[in-house]
Amino acid sequence: MILVTLGTQDKSFERLLKAIDDQIKKGNIKEKVIVQAGYTQYSSPHMEIFDLVSPKELDQLMKKASIIITHGGVGSILGALKYDKPVIAAARLLEYGEHTNNHQLQIIEEFEREHYLLALHDFNQLDQLLIECRDFEPKKYKSNNRKFVQLIENYILEDSHTSWWNRYKKIILIILIVLALMFIFLLFGL
Repeated sequence: MILVTLGTQDKSFERLLKAIDDQIKKGNIKEKVIVQAGYTQYSSPHMEIFDLVSPKELDQLMKKASIIITHGGVGSILGALKYDKPVIAAARLLEYGEHTNNHQLQIIEEFEREHYLLALHDFNQLDQLLIECRDFEPKKYKSNNRKFVQLIENYILEDSHTSWWNRYKKIILIILIVLALMFIFLLFGL
C-alpha cells in the first residue's frame, strides 16, 4: 500500500494527487493508494481518499505503507521517516497557490541532501522515483529533541541567564508594597 499524506495545510495540493492518479492510470502504480487529503478536494475511483484522521490512525497507516508520499511539511516528513521506509516528498509551491511561499522546497532539499528521502521536483518523473524507491534505503533519522530541550533547560538554570524578574521579583514586590503603604498613609494622612 502507498500512503499519501498532505497534512493539514488549508490550501489544495491537487497537483500531487493528479500526478499520482496519472501513474495509476498508466499502470505504474499497482498497489492500493490511500490518501490523507486534508483540505484538498479530489475525487478518484483509483484511490481511497479521506480528509483527516487521528494521529494514531495516520501512524498505523504509515506503519503498513510500503512507500509514503508526502508534501514538504516538516511534521509530515518527520512522521514518515520514523518507519525507515522510502519517502517521496513534493513541495507545495506559491505559484500554484498551494502555499504562501516556497519554503517547502528548502525543507525537502535539506532532507534529500542528507539522504532521508527522495524529492519529487518534476511531477512527470514520479514513475522514475517509484522505481528508485525499490532500492532506496533512507538514512536513519535521529531526532535531536532531547538534546535541544536539555540545552534550553541548562541555559535557563544558569544563574547568568535567569530573567531579571525571577532574579529581583522579591525585591520588586517589597518595594511595591512599601510604595503602596506610603501612598495609603499620604492619602489618609496617617
